[in-house]
Order: sequence, then C-alpha cells, then structure tokens
Amino acid sequence: MNSTFYEQLVMRTQENFSRYYSIYASGRTPIKLTEKPALPYKEQIKIMAEKIKEADHIVIGGASGLSAAGGGDFYYKDNESFRKLFGKFAKKYGFDGAAAGWSYPYKTREEYWGYLATFLYTTQHADIQKPYLDLQKILKGKDYYVLTTNQDTQAAKAFPEDRVSQIQGDHRFFQCSNLCNDEVWDAVKPVEKMIEAMGDGTEIPTELIPRCPNCGAEAFPWTRGFGNFLEGKRYQQEYKKVSDDILSHLHDDKLLFIELGVGRVSPMFIQEPFWALTASLDGAYDVMINRDFQFLPEELENKGQAIKGDIAQALDDVLVEMNK
Repeated sequence: MNSTFYEQLVMRTQENFSRYYSIYASGRTPIKLTEKPALPYKEQIKIMAEKIKEADHIVIGGASGLSAAGGGDFYYKDNESFRKLFGKFAKKYGFDGAAAGWSYPYKTREEYWGYLATFLYTTQHADIQKPYLDLQKILKGKDYYVLTTNQDTQAAKAFPEDRVSQIQGDHRFFQCSNLCNDEVWDAVKPVEKMIEAMGDGTEIPTELIPRCPNCGAEAFPWTRGFGNFLEGKRYQQEYKKVSDDILSHLHDDKLLFIELGVGRVSPMFIQEPFWALTASLDGAYDVMINRDFQFLPEELENKGQAIKGDIAQALDDVLVEMNK
C-alpha cells in the first residue's frame, strides 16, 4: 500500500533522527533554534489562547508528556500511582515502574500475561484524564483533529474516533505475533476475563493466553514495542485520517498546530512534521508545550511559541485566559 501524505513526512524525519541519533539521545535537537529569548509564560499563554480563538482549524499532537501530565506517570517511576495499580507485581518482582514488567524474564507465559493483562486493563478502563478534559473544553466549537503517539486510548475516549489518529497502536486491540494476517481484534473482553480469572494472584489460566484466530500463534497488543508491530489496514487507516484532515486544511488562513509533551525519543512522529508544515504554510502557527524542553526553530521564531511548563497547568491557564 502506498504511504500517505503524513506518513511520508514521518519517514523523512525518521531519516533525520537516524542520522543525528546521538544528538537526540543527549536531549538536544540538530535543528537550528532561535536565539531570541522566550516571552514570559503569561504572555505565551495569552498568545496561545488568542491563536485558538482565531484558528480556522487546529491539529493537536499529543505525545507521552500529555498523558503523564494527567497521572499516566507510572511507566518509568516507582511512585504512588504505580504502587496503587501494580503493587502486587512490584512486591513479587521488584519492578520500579510499569515498563519494567514488559521485558522481565518471567518463568511462564501465564505470569507474563498476568502482568500484561493488568497493564492493559489499567489503561483500557482508566477515566479520561484532566488534561484531555481540558482539551475538550478548549476545542469546543472549533474544527480540530487529534494525532497521538499514545497507545493508552485516552484520546479515543475523549474525542470522536473520526477525529483521532493513534499512529503507534492502540491498547484495545490484539494482533498476531507471526503477522500471518492483516487483522487486529478486540482485546478488551479477553483482558477482562484474564483479570477476573487471576483474582489476587499474578498468573492467568493457560487457556486464556490470547492466540491468533487464524494460525493459533500467541497474540500481543497492537502497539509498537511488543514485537513485530502490524502496519496493516488499521495502521494505514489511522495515517489516512490525519493525512486527509491536514491536506484539506493546507490553505486555511489560520491553521494552528499544538504540540503537547513531545520528548526526545520520538520527535519524528509529531514535532518535526509539525515544524515542517508550519514553516511551509503561510497561514500556519505552532505552539509547543513541554515540561523539559523549550525548542523553537529559528525558521519558526515568528510563527510559533515554545512554552516550557507543566502541560496540565498550561492547559488550565489557557482555559482561564479564553474565558476572560
């Protein structure tokens, strides 16, 4: 299948990421940044609120920092939320964050799936986090689209599916580990059965280990990072949706891109395509909010704002400003 418009942008920036990997890995960017000092935080928030109000169309790019700001901070930290959700596994295996359980050398597949089912159940059934609820309010009455690299289903819970692209997978689906077919299938009901059967233990019954209905191979979540990620029909569908949306708004007088929580691990999926689009389109503007980084490219110094701060607080402040 031919790659879509947005996927082509991603592939070009992936080449850049590979070429300058050591720079990205050190928490920097190879792209020349503006030397102009950033405006005061309150002034940046005011500008962002104004840009949202006047925008003809808004494209949100939500990365890991967005969900982390809402409490999804248990992946790499041994914190209160991790202990609350994964306490029995932390006690048994010594995990210091949810991600540690993905690669732990379990003695049995039943143990592995006991942990993985718990992880999937946690995200599948989590309430919509406050940053996403604030985004709902910010985008109310606006024409918008949401692109996300998060797999935790928060965006799909908060917004209509036809306005969301989850390009790195989705915790609600399984795929064949052998890639014997192009299908993904429901993971929610099977995971619920695993959790019920496991009870207070840490293992599931053997017969509940999910398997491909076509070849019988063990399944795994349809998310990049668990094995051979299936870039099949649903993957192409997610890219086509965002591609069609952006292509239909290329010539808008006021097209606003908003980056939320894009770090150094995967800037090629949201940040750098957004930068390239903003630089090339006369009516485009880009606002970036990040807790740790404040990168504003030189070529966007008059077409963007890089806001360094807590995403949850910044969205709350934007709402206050918009309601004045």
